[in-house]
Amino acid sequence: MNQPQQSLPLSRTRSTDPEHLANEIIDRLMYRIGKNSRAAKPYDWLEASILVIRDRAIERWMETTSDTYAAGTKRVYYLSLEFLIGRLMRDAVSNLGLLEPMRDALKILKVDLDLIAELEADAALGNGGLGRLAACFMESMATVGLPAYGYGIRYRHGLFRQKISDGYQVELPETWLEHGNPWEFDRREAAYEIGFGGRVEFHEASGAEEKFVWVPQERVIATAYDTPIVGWRAERVNTLRLWKAEPLDPIRLDAFNAGDHAGSLAESNRADALTRVLYPADTSPAGQELRLRQEYFFSAASLKDIIRRHLQQYETLDNLGEKVSVQLNDTHPAVCVLELMRLLVDEHGMTSTKAWKITQETISYTNHTLLPEALESWPVPLFERMLPRHMQILYEINARLLRQARTELRMHDDQIRNISLIDEDGERRVRMGNLAFAGAHSINGVSALHTELMKETVFADLHKMFPTRINNKTNGITPRRWLMQCNPGLFSLIREAIGDGFMDDIEKIADIEKFAKDAEFQKQFAAVKLANKERLAGLVRERMGVKVNPESLFDIQIKRIHEYKRQLLNIIEAVALYDQIRSHPERDWVPRVKFFAGKAAPTYYNAKLIIKLANDVARVINANPSVREVLKIVFVPNYNVSLAEVLVPAANLSEQISTAGMEASGTGNMKFALNGAITIGTMDGANVEISEQVGMDNIVIFGLSASEVAAKRAEGYDPRQVIERSPELSQALTAIASGVFSPDDPDRYKGLIGGLYDHDWFMVAADFDSYAAAQRRVDAIWSDSSDWWEKSILNTARMAWFSSDRTIREYAREIWKVDI
Repeated sequence: MNQPQQSLPLSRTRSTDPEHLANEIIDRLMYRIGKNSRAAKPYDWLEASILVIRDRAIERWMETTSDTYAAGTKRVYYLSLEFLIGRLMRDAVSNLGLLEPMRDALKILKVDLDLIAELEADAALGNGGLGRLAACFMESMATVGLPAYGYGIRYRHGLFRQKISDGYQVELPETWLEHGNPWEFDRREAAYEIGFGGRVEFHEASGAEEKFVWVPQERVIATAYDTPIVGWRAERVNTLRLWKAEPLDPIRLDAFNAGDHAGSLAESNRADALTRVLYPADTSPAGQELRLRQEYFFSAASLKDIIRRHLQQYETLDNLGEKVSVQLNDTHPAVCVLELMRLLVDEHGMTSTKAWKITQETISYTNHTLLPEALESWPVPLFERMLPRHMQILYEINARLLRQARTELRMHDDQIRNISLIDEDGERRVRMGNLAFAGAHSINGVSALHTELMKETVFADLHKMFPTRINNKTNGITPRRWLMQCNPGLFSLIREAIGDGFMDDIEKIADIEKFAKDAEFQKQFAAVKLANKERLAGLVRERMGVKVNPESLFDIQIKRIHEYKRQLLNIIEAVALYDQIRSHPERDWVPRVKFFAGKAAPTYYNAKLIIKLANDVARVINANPSVREVLKIVFVPNYNVSLAEVLVPAANLSEQISTAGMEASGTGNMKFALNGAITIGTMDGANVEISEQVGMDNIVIFGLSASEVAAKRAEGYDPRQVIERSPELSQALTAIASGVFSPDDPDRYKGLIGGLYDHDWFMVAADFDSYAAAQRRVDAIWSDSSDWWEKSILNTARMAWFSSDRTIREYAREIWKVDI
């Protein structure tokens, strides 16, 4: 067994004395950045500070890597197209125990840590919950002591930067890498050729043995960039490895010298496009091809790296399933099933039967959606043209699967069609969800409700075929990022009340429950919340020129803009409330500010129209003197992790109002509740488990259940009748559709509102009256200050179960079979 050469133990006793740290910062400033303290700008101080922090992390990084090799421990590899890690400085400095020493060191140098920390670029490596979950999981894997790698793509621009122009979303490139990334290390030795297209050749080797050789037409180089991920108290530092695509030759000199200057860079530009943008629009054939190329590129590079590392230590792949777990985060890396089979059979000489057994032992798959359009599929001609050998392997797997279904389980034709890896309803397409299911030993949902619905809907027949594979692992969030770091005021209050124990064991946060009715503690809790609201109010005024009253109820819905998440329901209720306030000014209305934030996919017309509607409604309501002290609407542009870290601690009310049965889990709901917000929501996703943990008296539930939604659709739901029976809803819809909020274009929202009358697939009309009544219940709770803060404190006290540490321990114990 080969192991890396052992080095002398690295020192973990570096001084944390502020003066010593200040000298280290000056040292990095001079010798790494090339400036002295007089010439240094804020960005220079930030980079110098990061380098000091990073050096401390590197020592633990190397130690934990060596320990893993020495122990022969099973490794977990988490493959995700998104890692929404956000800013890393505060995360790392806190987990290393250096926050206050570094703050004091910078004070000596007359630099404010908080001010320079705000300058750090927000890594644009994800879209929303999927990517943020992956980031929380990486931090938790290091925290609980799990040897793990994350694998993804080093997007140069990632998801777009959102600008709001005249109320419309405008997509601009996110330039987070413009000035480099001081956290990452270029690993030039970890570079792999990745092929696309070409042909498959058949060879006979040693008699009758068959051998297939894929000869790609195009090749690019995947090069690795590593970022250390520091666990709590730096007990372990794991690796996030991101891949960048580079051409084999940066320039074709023959073409350049012949005068074809643009053509000489074609290969370089094609490689560069692979890792430039997250989720290229796939409405065109070119966009679909680029998306598939991205997914295969990072999956293939990751598997080559995993196998290289495994063989370096064990010299055989026979024990791959014993020593390696590959977790697919959604269907984006599902092509790993085919690539691992290709590597084992074509490049390492295994029989397909043995390779299939090892593939299933090694791979597990997390499903994140029940939406058919989100379960990826690819046109067969595209897939076969891009990955011809993989298509052969897919047909072989499918034949094995369908024969088993037909002969062993006696399944009928409809079941066979549902199980097949090829969808033949219309254009023949490769079903990536079915492929991931077939090639994995474990398929997990991300909330209890979602997991049960998986068994009944998208994977019903595959579940009948493999009844032990589906299991539940309810999502979680890291309390280090989403309490200790983003809400230092609340963290300090809890620490003062119950001591430090909850920092290492979040379960102990339950000890604050005994203060829920304590008037003095409620007062202090409310003061922390008010300070956070004042911070958000300052940000909104500075960025948008909108003034909001921090004493108002802050009602916040922040997430990807999508019709099933029902920002539209929230906006329509705001319009109805606006009408009621004007009609009944004599009532004692609760002052409320409704905040929205989120990005819409560039080609998702209705989602982008909902953003415009939110801004149009805000423009009218905020300019009306009769309501402006009672109701305001704010759409905060360019939602990202750093903005969430301001919005979440400031929320009084958390909007989790998706159509029941359509949200797999949600993690925003957990972040808000941990920070003392009360949830208004449907019984969907993790809301179900949140209600069980915090108690039904401390959450505001409304609307149809998942089974009721399914029944309504099945029985022929008529939304027009529902709308006509609800005067408030009808009047609000008429106002929007007739142009009250769009006088420059009265027909702007006719189609959007007409969809509610015609089909209302997302049950906006069906749930409106229940939602409006629930909002008035919220008003009643808010009006009783003691009741509100008791419920708010109980939400924080009872959220420990939603720690991603708990989730990761369940993955490790029940799926990955790793002792930690």
